Amino acid sequence: MLADVLHAPVRGERGAGARLREALSALAGHFGQILSHNEKSWASITFAGTRHRLVLEFVGEAGIAAGERFIVFLPEHEFTLPGQLVADATVIAVDHALFPEPRLSVTIELLLLDEH
Repeated sequence: MLADVLHAPVRGERGAGARLREALSALAGHFGQILSHNEKSWASITFAGTRHRLVLEFVGEAGIAAGERFIVFLPEHEFTLPGQLVADATVIAVDHALFPEPRLSVTIELLLLDEH
C-alpha cells in the first residue's frame, strides 16, 4: 500500500476526496501522512453522499502533539468543502507506538453529504 503525504494531493485530482484530504491537512497543522483512504457511496431516503475512512500517522514529538490536537478538534470542526456538508466526523481508533520512534496512528470516519 502506497502512503500519500497528507498535504500532497494527487496531481489533477479535484474530487471531494482530495478536498477532504486538504482540509484534514490544515486541521492537522500539516503534520502526518495518510496511510489509507477508503471512500464509499452512501444514501438515505433524503440525502446522498460518501463515507470516508482514513488512517493518518503522526511521527515524532511535534507530530504526536499535532495528532492529539487533531483528535480533540476533529469531531466539532466546521469544514468548508464546496458542494459538500460534513455531517459526521468521528475518531474510530487511536494507536500509540514508541519504537523505533514515537508515532500516533489515528483512524477516522467522515460522512459527506452532497449539497443540492
